[in-house]
Amino acid sequence: MTVTRRALTHDDARAPARVADRDLRYRVRAVFSSKRTVPASRPALLLALLVAPGLAASACAPGDPQGSEGETANETEATGEDPTADPGETTSQELVDAPTWYQDVAPIVVSRCGGCHRDGGIAPFALDSYEAAAPWATLLTAAVESGEMPPYGADETEECQPRFPFKHDARLPDGDKALLREWAEAEAPEGDPNAAATVPERPSIELTDADVTLTPKSGVEIEGTSDRFLCFVLDPQLEEDRYLAALQVVPGNDEIVHHVLVFTDENGSSEQAAGEDGWYECPGGGIQGDQLIAAWAPGAHPSLPPENAAFRLAAGSRLIVNIHYHPTGAGVEPDPGTALALKWYEGQPDNVSELFLIGNFEGYNLLPGPGDENGKEFRIPAGAAAHTEEMFYEVDGGIPEIKIWSVASHMHYVGVDMLLGIQRPDPGLLQPEKECLLQTPHYSFEWQRGYAYDAPFEQLPSFKAGDLLYFRCTYNNSMSNPYVVEALDERGLDAPVDVYLGDETLDEMCLGVFGIAYPRALIDP
Repeated sequence: MTVTRRALTHDDARAPARVADRDLRYRVRAVFSSKRTVPASRPALLLALLVAPGLAASACAPGDPQGSEGETANETEATGEDPTADPGETTSQELVDAPTWYQDVAPIVVSRCGGCHRDGGIAPFALDSYEAAAPWATLLTAAVESGEMPPYGADETEECQPRFPFKHDARLPDGDKALLREWAEAEAPEGDPNAAATVPERPSIELTDADVTLTPKSGVEIEGTSDRFLCFVLDPQLEEDRYLAALQVVPGNDEIVHHVLVFTDENGSSEQAAGEDGWYECPGGGIQGDQLIAAWAPGAHPSLPPENAAFRLAAGSRLIVNIHYHPTGAGVEPDPGTALALKWYEGQPDNVSELFLIGNFEGYNLLPGPGDENGKEFRIPAGAAAHTEEMFYEVDGGIPEIKIWSVASHMHYVGVDMLLGIQRPDPGLLQPEKECLLQTPHYSFEWQRGYAYDAPFEQLPSFKAGDLLYFRCTYNNSMSNPYVVEALDERGLDAPVDVYLGDETLDEMCLGVFGIAYPRALIDP
């Protein structure tokens, strides 16, 4: 079968325009992230963002004909405006009319940001009270306007417009952004706490109604500079088949937990490999479980399939929690126990769900790309600021129609954008011939998530035998990418090097993560 490069894109648009502002976005993110700091060589812009705009005095120089008292009074009376005011200033009337924290801003900031920016949250400072938020008004506005906050990698672009919106879309509407800008420019007025507007409930990425939380038999300590892959075996103690409505990985130390995959092990053989400590080395992350049911990376929401679908756990199953640890290089870091929160499905669902990892191809499935030297190769040249790798996957024969309820992109620190699409040679009812499923032009390894479609189950995108899944990953392997600078520093290097496909944090990936569902009757007639 002949596959045309970029078969699913609408034009030959590339990433340079989108990666140009990555350094700015990195610095804004650094202030709002508890995991990274601003490079010492780039403090100027951050300092500028932290300085709140002052209100300039309005006065004309002596002898200025436009400053004569009578003429000003006449013009003010005629127009209602002060002709001596600087058009860029905030006027006293605008200050009176400005949004206030209690009446306008708190409902936006607390509901959109309070899930992380609260006392005890994962963010480095709180934004859930006036006293906490007011000093950050200018930087908060800049972060929201740049798209850095709230963290959300997906976006609609000229070449990718998914048919359905995504659930839990964290992006602020333009009206809310404008209101935050007005509040910051007015020097963050407080308003009347006695007439405060109702504040919606804080968002959460935690599974708050779990039925049980499984923890490993023992913790581990991670040190040195080499990545480690450990597999922890958890026993849900099932005497009969059951289904999971939702589950969530709870990292024991998010400074070193790089990503987590959760597999089922239906015959329980993994427990013997784990031994008394409850874990074993799984080099390179390569394990063979029966079914992937959860994938966690920083910022991931609970694994939550549609209402009429659930993950299947057979009686006697074990759960293999495959953890990729990336040491800080600053000494011993403990993981006292990365846990798994489970919520059971009552009864039997119509559909069985699982996660489907596709990508990271070489050979036949990899398309020719820029910079290839020895035939087709997955290689990101040193210094390349907008390098692309493209690949496809033809769905095997015999596969019935399978629904896609969620999709996500996964790369490492060099990745800046990913596009996932599908091409259907024989489209079924309600399914177009070509479709872009997701693009993440604001991709950040530090904050990854799945994007669940907000659509009725029967209308969800689907694939079947013969369909082609398409992937395009864009990388910035230059010193303009602050994450590359940081990665090189970890290796003691001061210039970019070629990057290849691999499991280590300083290797790269191009991986699509699909939440799928198929009729339970196919496996349980």
